[in-house]
Amino acid sequence: MYVDISKPPPPLPVPRCTTISPGVCLLQPLSHRGTGPGMIIVVPNSTQSNLSIIDGVPSPLIKWAEESYTVVEIQEGALSADILQRAIKAISESESCVPKDKVGLVVYSGRLWNIVAPLLSSTAEISGAVIYASSEEELSLSTSPIPCLIHLSGTSSSTRDNTPTNRLYTYPSAKSSTFALPFQNDFSYSLEALSHTRNLTFLKPLMNGPYFDLEQIWDEHTYFEFENRSVEWTMSTMVQEPYVNHIPTMTGGVGREKLSHFYANHFIFKNPADAELEVISRTVGIDRVVDEFIYKITHDCEVDWLIPGIPPTGKKIQVPMTAIVNIRGDRLYHEHIAWDQGTVLHQLDLMPEYLPFAYPVPGVEAKEGKRFEIKVPVAGVRTATKMRDRNAVESNGFFEFKVREVDN
Repeated sequence: MYVDISKPPPPLPVPRCTTISPGVCLLQPLSHRGTGPGMIIVVPNSTQSNLSIIDGVPSPLIKWAEESYTVVEIQEGALSADILQRAIKAISESESCVPKDKVGLVVYSGRLWNIVAPLLSSTAEISGAVIYASSEEELSLSTSPIPCLIHLSGTSSSTRDNTPTNRLYTYPSAKSSTFALPFQNDFSYSLEALSHTRNLTFLKPLMNGPYFDLEQIWDEHTYFEFENRSVEWTMSTMVQEPYVNHIPTMTGGVGREKLSHFYANHFIFKNPADAELEVISRTVGIDRVVDEFIYKITHDCEVDWLIPGIPPTGKKIQVPMTAIVNIRGDRLYHEHIAWDQGTVLHQLDLMPEYLPFAYPVPGVEAKEGKRFEIKVPVAGVRTATKMRDRNAVESNGFFEFKVREVDN
């Protein structure tokens, strides 16, 4: 048992932001741990609050704090010759900064990087830098004296190979180098998320963390969902504005309010009493857990997140699923859960073996009074059996399926 759920869960971390000087502020880690190494982010001037979370998307300041960093944000207008020393001093004086000897740097503009780069010679604490720039700026970017990761919108003219301490990624579909800055037109949710994972992969080894037991965080979350069935404790394992998407049925919720409603009314108490997750494989990355598992239930109640609108059938089903779980710091951010809905319907005897085929069949003309049908390429419980044991079911059996001609 992880905790005593008869007691209320711990409160969510509350942003504690301190203004150091105009355009410079420090935000303590927004994690259950409450401590973490220092991170300096340099951003263009903005009128948007740097503590904003809009439609589930956090500001860079909030996002890095949720990763459990002690974050100093420097806006463009506050840049000066001694700004890095002042930022590092503020970080080192913060009780939440542990350890204090290694600091990361993220600069959200190639132009701002060229202002900041010459200042790095005056600091020894900054262990690595991340730069967002455009392909047009690539050749004019100042050389980095420390390990450096560059994100370029567009394509690169460089032929250099990536190394652990110097990496370059390109984003041809990005509208501009501001694709990682939210609350403006060129922001790309998916590209920013991809670049952020790359940032963590690059910076954490240089900064010695912060590291968390991602498996334990995910297992604790599913324990509260399926065993203790507590909405409050389940939500306590997640960031301020999380989301869940069950891809085949598009059920879940974006944001704390909608997701809490989903868990309370459509998930935690809608799973049958014998619901079981059989984990087949698990891959753990820098900020996510990917599970292959089999969801096993007796369909003796309505399970509307899985099969909306279908009354109980009493059937036992086993559904191969994949979960991509993004963890930010020591709390879940999102779950993407996928499965083959066809195998669910097949196991419930709700999928016909044959379906009409309303298209021309090359080289074949249906006889008068006849029509074509195809055998539906969907399997039932054998999909779970083969996931569990690759040799239990022969591969490629569907290749024998053919179009057939039947009476109208």
